[in-house]
Amino acid sequence: MPASSSNTARAIAAAAASPAAPTMSAGLIVITLSLLLGIQPVTTDLYLPALPALTESFAAPMHHAQLTLSALLLAFGCSQLIWGPLSDRFGRRPILLCGLVAYTLASAASTLSPSMDLLIAWRIAQGAAMGAVVMGARAIVRDLYLPADGARIMSRGLTGLGMLACLSAPLGGLLSQFFGWRAALAALAVFGACTLALVALRFKETLQHKNPLALRPATLLGTWLMILRHPTFLAFSALSATSYAGLFTFLAASSFVFIQVLGLSRARYGLLMFSMSAFYVLGTFLCRRLLPRFGVRRAVALAAGLTLSGGTLMGVLAWAGVTSVWAIMLPFYVFMLGHGVHQPCGQSGAVGPFPQAAGAASAMNGFLMMLLAFGMGGWLGTHMDGTVLPLTNGVWFWSICIALTAWTLVRKHGEPAPVAALTP
Repeated sequence: MPASSSNTARAIAAAAASPAAPTMSAGLIVITLSLLLGIQPVTTDLYLPALPALTESFAAPMHHAQLTLSALLLAFGCSQLIWGPLSDRFGRRPILLCGLVAYTLASAASTLSPSMDLLIAWRIAQGAAMGAVVMGARAIVRDLYLPADGARIMSRGLTGLGMLACLSAPLGGLLSQFFGWRAALAALAVFGACTLALVALRFKETLQHKNPLALRPATLLGTWLMILRHPTFLAFSALSATSYAGLFTFLAASSFVFIQVLGLSRARYGLLMFSMSAFYVLGTFLCRRLLPRFGVRRAVALAAGLTLSGGTLMGVLAWAGVTSVWAIMLPFYVFMLGHGVHQPCGQSGAVGPFPQAAGAASAMNGFLMMLLAFGMGGWLGTHMDGTVLPLTNGVWFWSICIALTAWTLVRKHGEPAPVAALTP
């Protein structure tokens, strides 16, 4: 290992052998995490019912409509590579405040966009700002909790995320149906302002030891190399990235499939999204039941059985010509139960080995997740063919990838390494 990587690893290990003592109540921490993590599904799910109407309003091709989602997610992923080291240097609170201010302003501007090109530009700005918020939430978990406890607290925060996701699509459907698609985008600015108020008034800094060297090029390069070489990080990042890619496939294609191919109203589509998110919430509860009994690796392996069963059933039914709403949704409910286990375990497990580089590790994990989602969005933009197959084949493919990851990489490298193991 190069000397810069070795020195960085030793500095990280020495600086933060144990998490900081929480200075906020457990309830406030969970509520804050729910809002910070929930900004992602709110930003993506709430406007999905409005996507076909938005596309028609601007007379734009479908691949431009897909860019309002996939470009947002690429900006979200890339920006975390900047926000992560900044938060390790200056702390979580100032980065969260900057991100939430920028997100609220970009959301308001996107509501007033006169063209599809400007809307895409403002969605990119939204995604970049959102990167600070979600990255900060994941880093906060590592600041305050050891990896095993982090998976449980992350599952509680993701339960709140799921509840917000449950409300987002139905609310977006109602707003777009009765007030137009701009009302759905305006709701994002309201959510950003409310979250900003909570962080500004109640959130206290969680980073115990700021790293004054975090932004130096040599230190930054050494940190990235150390993270990317760590087998536990790679295993859990592969799990969280493939699991999110399966969900993103559904999110990016479902509004066109259900509304334009299967003929659902926007309100009914919103209710379907509500039910999908409800099963995700159940999955996070399942996660908290499985972890104490089986540990991380076995919990992830059991959930992968659900994921593969749901994805395979959806794919087989579609290829057999069964293309009803419930032939897609019932298997996807099973997929989402597994997703509710994989995301808290994957996100907390990837950051777990890096207590003093939690921002950088969270950023890299988020970047890999969004990079995979962006690639899938690009594929869907050119393969949506007026049938359900791009959606069902995509979910089936990712369910296989998730199961292989859970049963190989996570099984071999899935237990978070102790801090001492970071020092070569």
